[in-house]
Amino acid sequence: MSRQRIAIIGAGPSGMAALRAFDSAQRAGAEIPEIVTYEKQDDWGGQWNFDWRSGTDRYGESVHSSMYRNLWSNGPKEALEFAEYTFDEHFARPISSYPPRAALWDYIDGRVRKSGLKDEVQFSTAVRWVDYDRDQDNFTVTVENLRSGTTSSSEFDRIIVATGHFSFPNVPEFEGIETFPGSVQHAHDFRGAENLADKRVLLIGASYSAEDIGVQAYKMGARSVTISYRTGAMGYDWPDGMEELPLVDHFEGGTVRFSDGDTREFDAVILCTGYLHKYPFLPAELALRSPNNIYPADLYRGVVWQENPGVFYLGAQDQWFTFNMFDAQAWYVRDLILGRTPLPSAEQRAAHMRTWRDRFQELGGDADDVRFQADYVRDLIDATDYPMFDLDEVVRIFLAWKGEKYENILTYRDKSYRSVLTGTVASTHHTPWLRELDDSLERYLSTPAKSELEAILDGTDPSAERLATDTPG
Repeated sequence: MSRQRIAIIGAGPSGMAALRAFDSAQRAGAEIPEIVTYEKQDDWGGQWNFDWRSGTDRYGESVHSSMYRNLWSNGPKEALEFAEYTFDEHFARPISSYPPRAALWDYIDGRVRKSGLKDEVQFSTAVRWVDYDRDQDNFTVTVENLRSGTTSSSEFDRIIVATGHFSFPNVPEFEGIETFPGSVQHAHDFRGAENLADKRVLLIGASYSAEDIGVQAYKMGARSVTISYRTGAMGYDWPDGMEELPLVDHFEGGTVRFSDGDTREFDAVILCTGYLHKYPFLPAELALRSPNNIYPADLYRGVVWQENPGVFYLGAQDQWFTFNMFDAQAWYVRDLILGRTPLPSAEQRAAHMRTWRDRFQELGGDADDVRFQADYVRDLIDATDYPMFDLDEVVRIFLAWKGEKYENILTYRDKSYRSVLTGTVASTHHTPWLRELDDSLERYLSTPAKSELEAILDGTDPSAERLATDTPG
């Protein structure tokens, strides 16, 4: 085992999960391989590592993160909590169910930083190419140190691809879009909604990016927000100033005509049109090619590349579950590499994939998808020593969250849930999300003094009672 060398490509939440999985085994007395982790960014965290840049980074590389400044979790934290490192353990106090990005980054950073693994990651290092030698059954990984500009190659027995799949934007073409005089950008390059104040904003797409950037734009004072859908409207009870229309037909300068004949004028367009699986460092025979869905083809148990089981993918699925699913995957991959879990034959793997793919093809909507992914996570955890948690309760939380968004898309982040791990009920954030304009960790964890107006409105200002008493009539 000590002679094996494993390359982890990427140190976002999936790569961090892999590091933590091997560290957990080592702390329990297991002998583990030599682990080498390459991360293109200057710090770990993947999408959660916010970078104000868009387009290219300081080294001229394409910016990996699609994170924007104002993002707060758009799903309850109780559905993504690590089973072996809780929010209670990290923050030592209850926090709200929908933390801002900075709090979630602090959480995932804290778990792995606590293990002392940061020194083992080669940051600012881009993987340029991976070669597979069939005769030797090993991989040559060529990397570039972006700070020094030097290139080097190393041999590995196995590789773990943990680069995620929300970095290469899908950018469709629309007739006449080149004539639009305002700003046009993909959600990948969106960094904040403040500059959308008093603008007429068009979002093309009907999934989470459009939903969240839309309400962020509304929150920051956009004059109007229009969401253009291709197959179906999201159907939320949008506030005045927000609407959904069918797909854009074409642009005529600042005027946009939709497929139902409606026209609107806009100042800014954001393409919320999704992302593509793209692995420019992998040869075609090793690279996953799949639509973004919850059970990609050619991955046994969602992680083992069928054509070459020395290649593993983490976090390649469309996701309801996130951090804890990455853990379940990482623990399973670790046990395959350590020899704790036998790898079935190619025929057995293919049969297993057909069973799950057949079930996947029969799914009938969000509720089915959530339950399917819960069963997938359960299947992985059952095969390892990762702590099992109440997946059925997490499903219930997901479905309740979906319902609350339909009740009020602007206030669902003010709801609280109970941790399935500790039983702790989330606190209520000191400021309703719609009024909270400071996304920093310091502000989030603070207990700010109420303004005089806030105290009067919620009845905690004693002067309000005196005022009522002293008022004639």
